[in-house]
Amino acid sequence: MGEKLAELEYQSGFGNHFSSEAIAGALPPDQNSPLVCPYGLYAEQISGTSFTSPRKLNQRSWLYRIKPSVTHEPFKPRVPAHTKLVSEFDASNSRTNPTQLRWRPEDIPDSPTDFVDGLYTICGAGSSFLRHGFAIHMYTANKGMKDSAFCNADGDFLLVPQAGRLWIETECGRLLVSPGEIAVIPQGFRFSIDILDGKSRGYVAEIYGAHFQLPDLGPIAVSDKYIYSL
Repeated sequence: MGEKLAELEYQSGFGNHFSSEAIAGALPPDQNSPLVCPYGLYAEQISGTSFTSPRKLNQRSWLYRIKPSVTHEPFKPRVPAHTKLVSEFDASNSRTNPTQLRWRPEDIPDSPTDFVDGLYTICGAGSSFLRHGFAIHMYTANKGMKDSAFCNADGDFLLVPQAGRLWIETECGRLLVSPGEIAVIPQGFRFSIDILDGKSRGYVAEIYGAHFQLPDLGPIAVSDKYIYSL
């Protein structure tokens, strides 16, 4: 694992266009979906936006797979044992509390718990079915997702580790995410999370029907006591 960490390089930017290849020459030059892809790979597009979205807002990823997704093994349902992961927020499962609330860091369990079993919902609004709203989750984990992957079909995930580094393998590459950093995993991407420091906990923001984007604040000036948005 140490050698893998030493090989990592950051690709800077948020919402930029990136490319990476496991083998040199695997990406087709000058086009996205040629009739014949290098190394006999199959071109597939993951679209994060509807076809009616303006071109400047369209988000998509071209992947070149060893075999098409339709030939992969069927997905199997996996419901976390705690049953606290929620995607609908209505009168049947939530209510508004006017009291000031804070969440203390959750204790990491002693029993083997990976990211999926350690992910649970704190609050939210709207509905994943209606494609509008958000959810706030917390997670605790003490082992990696061995031989399994997670796919969020409801919305984007923004992961914020509070303790313990995360090693995230996605369909587009690998991410090393430490406390003080964030990672955004778009809707529809499969990923697997390993725990590098034995234990990890943190927060996850999820949005339905939209994508995370940086606010248009313009230049920011910082003084000794104040931060100004110009």
